[in-house]
Amino acid sequence: MTLITLIEIMAILVGAFSGFIEARRKRMDLVGVFTVAFITAFGGGTLRDILLDRRPLFWVTHQEYAILIFVLALMAAPLIRTLRQIVSERLIVVADAVGLGLFSIAGVASALEAHMPIFIASMMGVITGIFGGVLRDIVCNEVPMVFRDGKPYAICAFIGSWMFLLMKKFGADPDLALWSSATVISGLRLLTWKFDMRMGRS
Repeated sequence: MTLITLIEIMAILVGAFSGFIEARRKRMDLVGVFTVAFITAFGGGTLRDILLDRRPLFWVTHQEYAILIFVLALMAAPLIRTLRQIVSERLIVVADAVGLGLFSIAGVASALEAHMPIFIASMMGVITGIFGGVLRDIVCNEVPMVFRDGKPYAICAFIGSWMFLLMKKFGADPDLALWSSATVISGLRLLTWKFDMRMGRS
């Protein structure tokens, strides 16, 4: 298993977890829980693969990813019901932040493997990082968080993606570049939430 594959699996799990939480908050049934988790976990990577013209899509090639989400969806209802007291906005934000970091760096690395120019690679990182959450919020009948809370959600992904690209350019250890960039993205997202940093609104 390559490091990128490991990061992709971790990102999928974190994305699915945030989808489970949001679906349960909306009191969805099993089908709804699975659908929201699936979209959150695979939405960003699917759009990335479409834009990079990669076929089959990554979750089609690795059907075990989809099976894992299905099995977790079966377990999610009783598990989250048991942990209902700790399922809060903070938990959703933390899960989103970790997923943002992991997905973004997986997206940049995939774009580089496809020999994309570095700016396009950075945008692929942002798209992979945010689009699953965008789809999740749309399905849950909400304006996507990335568009409504005024916090630099996508900017965090953009900064971390460029950090990864620059570390690669200057010969940093690949594993160090991956993990440190993902950590910076997640950390920036959590800092903007904790200190309520916001961009100007129209």
